[in-house]
Amino acid sequence: MWYNNLLENNRLPDWSIRQGIRWYNTQHLKRLNTGQPEELAQKKETLFKQLSQGPLAVAVDVANAQHYELPPAFFEAVLGPHLKYSCGYWKSGSVSLAQSEADMLELYCQRAQLDSASNILELGCGWGSLSLYMAKKYPQTRIRAISNSHGQRQHIEARARAAGVHNLSVETVDINHFEPGECFDRIVSIEMFEHLRNYQALFNRLNAWLNPEGLLFIHIFNHVQHAYLFEPEHERDWMARYFFTGGTMPSQDLLPYFARPVLQLKNIWPINGQHYARTSNAWLQQMDQRKTLVWPLLEQTYGKAEALKWWVYWRVFFMACAELFAHQQGEAWQVTHYLFEKSP
Repeated sequence: MWYNNLLENNRLPDWSIRQGIRWYNTQHLKRLNTGQPEELAQKKETLFKQLSQGPLAVAVDVANAQHYELPPAFFEAVLGPHLKYSCGYWKSGSVSLAQSEADMLELYCQRAQLDSASNILELGCGWGSLSLYMAKKYPQTRIRAISNSHGQRQHIEARARAAGVHNLSVETVDINHFEPGECFDRIVSIEMFEHLRNYQALFNRLNAWLNPEGLLFIHIFNHVQHAYLFEPEHERDWMARYFFTGGTMPSQDLLPYFARPVLQLKNIWPINGQHYARTSNAWLQQMDQRKTLVWPLLEQTYGKAEALKWWVYWRVFFMACAELFAHQQGEAWQVTHYLFEKSP
């Protein structure tokens, strides 16, 4: 695109970048809404059929590299103290990024009813924000967490040792090949299912991994109506190319649709997208404030010649997330919590 050179050389002001992102989001929503209701329903049905075939996840190595080739120090500089690389919960009034992390983690524990679980499986544990929080809060509960990043596992294990946590085990595994060999009272997953594709196979496995009285809790971002894939097919597909290759934007009804044959929806909690907008803007602010810490990490990871470009790209990534979830006052793209139980 004509603006790429200006963007990569950091010659576009933030207001201009955000204005461009807002324009793109408006146009994207128009494309998603184009067609008669029956045409849109057919389009969704076709996509859902596609999402019941093939592997659980695609482009796993590419997606992993896009976010986790940077060292933990980058995320320690940009995220809050829990290293929660997902939406925070911003209660009314002025709260900090740290408080928004803690409030969302506590909300998970309440909604997933974790206090009555003897063992918990976390799928896609990231930098360990929820795994460590659960392990400390429920010391008698055995917690098993999986990630597809060796660096994340090593980082979580080091933090667990430092905190004296002994009831948490972390495994590095590709979700396509994961077989736990046991059943769980609770399965929890935070912003991991967006990286998957075959949801029918996924829910069949989740059902097999749950104890008879077990519960499945999922935190996922979504569009309230439309589902679509992130594919780098066009020049405008910047997010799919650099940060979310192989990803899926679920519609709010996608998970209940695929769960229905084996699991029953027990509860659903929509969360306005403004919570994610505030989270992303807070990450951007931290990155800017800690540039002296972040810049050497970019040089180390991408090389000195590419450091400026990736400084800009990471800033644009946070701005793009903020503007997406702020669109239409947070009523279009949102976060949703789901609680599923076994079907009778």
